[in-house]
Amino acid sequence: MTTRRNALGRGLGALIPTPPLSGAALGGDPALAPEPRGPYTQIEVEKIRPNPQQPRRSFDAAELAGLADSIVRHGLLHPIVVRGSGDGYELVVGERRWRAAGLAGLKTVPAMVKDVAPRELLEMALVENVQRRDLNPIELAHAFRALTESGSTQEEVGDRVGLDRSTIANHLRLLELPRELQQDVESGVLGVGHGKALLQIANPERRRHLRDRIVANQLSVRAAEELARSLAGTRMPTRRRPRAAGDAQDPHLQQLVDALRDQLKTKVRITVAGGRGRIEIEFYGPEDLHRITRAILESAP
Repeated sequence: MTTRRNALGRGLGALIPTPPLSGAALGGDPALAPEPRGPYTQIEVEKIRPNPQQPRRSFDAAELAGLADSIVRHGLLHPIVVRGSGDGYELVVGERRWRAAGLAGLKTVPAMVKDVAPRELLEMALVENVQRRDLNPIELAHAFRALTESGSTQEEVGDRVGLDRSTIANHLRLLELPRELQQDVESGVLGVGHGKALLQIANPERRRHLRDRIVANQLSVRAAEELARSLAGTRMPTRRRPRAAGDAQDPHLQQLVDALRDQLKTKVRITVAGGRGRIEIEFYGPEDLHRITRAILESAP
């Protein structure tokens, strides 16, 4: 379980005061929309540039359109946060609101100008998105990597953004996946746990095979991890139990187990006792069973 700590000692509340909602914000006359409170100023939308270290790499068009419609009806209720940059300004917090304000046709937006050092840009943008759960796992991973590459340890990154060190480490490991599998995690086709399971397999073909089975059979993370260990040739750690008499200890039997595992792409076990034995082949759902039986029957003479 992920434990959330307070991200940044001062929190985003110190940067963005939250105004009370009334008037248009509660469904009334748009003219009654509350003015953002605090030391803000109106800044031209065109004079503001995105944060180059913004960890969020994709903005949903439908969400932006919905927010723009809300801004047209109710106004922009919360100021964005910017810092001076050249002859204009650079976003620190609030890129989604800034983009939606442009779509809504606003010429100016309420903004709070803060003195933010360049090294703090990524951290503050990351904290905002983490607190609002706006980033997908791969976007988080890239942001965490950028912070670690700037000299922070995983523990320090966790303290800054309010997450456990293990969460930081698990996200960073996702960047070891090939880009196509990272895209699956970004889009939600695979979860973080599924991504970790795929990392157990070095062989690209087997990894792709496992990915397809996870998606086709909607495998749980636990099932994916067990299958990954099987395909990688390692056993899932379990409580010790008495070894069944006749387990495939003979080298020739073990070679047969390995050959069946490679052929069927699933976990196989052979037990022999008193001249008799059993072959156990695991499957994960009806489609997987169909795939395995087809592979067996098609290879039959």
